[in-house]
Amino acid sequence: MDMKVDKNQIDLDQEKPTREEAMDAVKTLISWAGDNPSREGLIDTPKRVVKAYEEFFAGYNQDPLSTLSKTFEDVQGYDDIVFLRDINIETHCEHHMVPILGVAHVAYLPRDKVVGISKLARVIDIFAKRLQTQETMTMQILETIDQALDPLGTAIMIDAKHQCMTTRGISKPNVSTVTTKFSGLFAEDSELRQRFMGLTQAKG
Repeated sequence: MDMKVDKNQIDLDQEKPTREEAMDAVKTLISWAGDNPSREGLIDTPKRVVKAYEEFFAGYNQDPLSTLSKTFEDVQGYDDIVFLRDINIETHCEHHMVPILGVAHVAYLPRDKVVGISKLARVIDIFAKRLQTQETMTMQILETIDQALDPLGTAIMIDAKHQCMTTRGISKPNVSTVTTKFSGLFAEDSELRQRFMGLTQAKG
């Protein structure tokens, strides 16, 4: 299977600053904020921030398609929805680089193969560990599942709060953003979509 190549990411990898340059940039931001990067409480902050960024944005170094490459065809004739609910999402807004926190619900209708459920959660995590907009991430997850599994249909909903809206700017802490995307039978069959939406609300 051919993976869609992100030309901007390749350019970024070729020009990636050194760790020392990244730490110097953090020092500059601390100074710009009005503090002294050399004082005791901040002296190791650049090192910690760079280490944290390695965790926050680890998804740039991971291939979501390869995560779904191991599939299983012996499912004893199972042909109904495979559904994962309440997958925690922690990503960062590409406009302000502050957290977006929420949950994802994802489902697919197998055509002739299934994948380990932890792998679906892993794909979501890979895309979350990049600078994102919620709309783009929703599309990326769905398209990856479609490309890797060729299911009869895929559905995804993401419900998240954006700290660029809750802690700055308009400062509305209780507002969440919901995005959905459907493909295949989920896009064609309104009853199937309603069933998916019902599953996102079911508890216990």
